[in-house]
Amino acid sequence: MSTDHHHHHHDHDSHDEIPFNEKLLKIISHWIKHNEEHASNYRNWAEKAKANDQHQAAVLLEEAADMSLSVNQKFEAALDRLNRK
Repeated sequence: MSTDHHHHHHDHDSHDEIPFNEKLLKIISHWIKHNEEHASNYRNWAEKAKANDQHQAAVLLEEAADMSLSVNQKFEAALDRLNRK
């Protein structure tokens, strides 16, 4: 059993050592989801701001939501390039 454990320590294909590209794919996917959640939250607060006569703040929050989703376009392009290899 300890021999097996020792073997896994040096096995580069083991689940303990995720290849760099796989790590990068996972983190970028996480960032996309994270930005979508932020954009949704910004839009919710923009609606609340409008309901409370804070129209200028609402516009800025909507723009922030749009910017978050624009960043996701870059992340999606990066995922596309990584998946081609």
